[in-house]
Amino acid sequence: MTVLIVGAGPTGLALALWLTRLGVAVRIIDKTAEPGTTSRALAVQARTLEFYQQLGFADQVVDAGLEIAGINLWSRGKQVTHVPLTGLGAGLSRFSFPLIYPQDAHEKLLIAQLASLGVHVERETTLLRFREHATGVSATIGHADGREEEMEAAYIAGCDGAHSTVREALGIGFPGGTYSGYFYVADVEAGNQAYPNQISVDIDDGTFLAIFPLTSSGHLRLIGTAPEQHGRALTFDDVKGRAVDSMQLDIAAVNWFSTYRVHHRVADHFRSGRAFLLGDAAHVHSPVGGQGMNTGIGDAVNLSWKLASVLNGKAASSLLASYEPERIAFARLLVATTDRAFTVVTDPSGWANFVRLRLFPLVAPWITRIPAVRRRLFRTVSQLIVSYRDSALSAGAAGEVHGGDRLPWVDLGGGRDNFAPLQSLGWQVHIYGHVPDALRAECGALGLNVHGFDWEPKMAEAGLKQAALYLVRPDGYVGLADEQADPATLRQYVETVRNIRSHS
Repeated sequence: MTVLIVGAGPTGLALALWLTRLGVAVRIIDKTAEPGTTSRALAVQARTLEFYQQLGFADQVVDAGLEIAGINLWSRGKQVTHVPLTGLGAGLSRFSFPLIYPQDAHEKLLIAQLASLGVHVERETTLLRFREHATGVSATIGHADGREEEMEAAYIAGCDGAHSTVREALGIGFPGGTYSGYFYVADVEAGNQAYPNQISVDIDDGTFLAIFPLTSSGHLRLIGTAPEQHGRALTFDDVKGRAVDSMQLDIAAVNWFSTYRVHHRVADHFRSGRAFLLGDAAHVHSPVGGQGMNTGIGDAVNLSWKLASVLNGKAASSLLASYEPERIAFARLLVATTDRAFTVVTDPSGWANFVRLRLFPLVAPWITRIPAVRRRLFRTVSQLIVSYRDSALSAGAAGEVHGGDRLPWVDLGGGRDNFAPLQSLGWQVHIYGHVPDALRAECGALGLNVHGFDWEPKMAEAGLKQAALYLVRPDGYVGLADEQADPATLRQYVETVRNIRSHS
């Protein structure tokens, strides 16, 4: 049976890629005539790159992107603080750096990856309506020539943005609000660029301007506060003064300019029967931290292996009940966190100005040199910190790793790491130390691949315990952690999660 994916942004494309690689047929439709041509979302976080590594094209993204070496804070036309970011996540991930890769190029790469698997986005195709029945979903889709098509799908995934047709058809609420004030975004070419691989942020008096390098050759993204429109459309000329005067940019060309309001919302539910919500259809928030697109891709990875497990007969449909609680908890936390950060950045009140103009520039250069702070900062922004400890699929603890945590990354030297086996996209057992024969036999009986790694002290530094058992999910999160590596405990877990079998 087919999964119908509505929306071909990064979230929908990632879902289609994972499902296709897992042997599930998909149709992915989008109402637009062509992919986006403007660089909307910019940041590709380390956790997203790890997901792409599982599919084999992370290096293509890194090679095409721009690694960010630092952030510069400006006030009243002068640089007041520099925060270095080089090596921020060293030892935590193979991708230890912030990466800029504009969404238009990003989408083209994902589309090409999907096409290489024989799947193509159906453009100018719209979901008109759908209804669920006992064995699937009946959907009516409209084509550009006015033709309506009836189709059957096992499940439907709404990856169709903040104004989601799927969400509205389900009647799922989308509570939240809208920040006051207007903001603008512009892609420009600058004849001068003092910091070609660094982000610059002007933080004066309750307004802000952030400058992101898109390439190393003067192609920039500007995001800033904009004056009230008062019934007329603003142009770049209305806002460029600050960039030109305070930041001393020589603007040679404006490729794209738009104004917008910022929303913060989380859907009441991410699932209704055979329909699922992902990405902006499920959650929207401020752009602080570059989290939105990456969170949608995380939704897609989480849902894909569960749908594939059910459709390929590897697990009962009850497995799908874990999608909403795992992802909605993170979405709510993210909205709350970015809301606080956005308030500090934009609030014109005295306390916010004090934090922004006095306190942060003073302490940021010092605290970001502390290794523990740097690690925490990277884990948070990169989404390595995302955990499903409260999930029904998570059990046990071994060392510092609990069921539900992302598997810690370990550099094994010579270009090797413990994440390489994750490219199978299947459940697997990891043992860091000796693998007992009885456990190996049990893994064979359960259809689970077992990977043993010679013990090294760096594994303890990563939080792993010698000779413990880690049952790793297809998305790289630990399902079961067992210090005793007991075959009976492993079997009980597998049976509890409805006889999940390996996809490999």
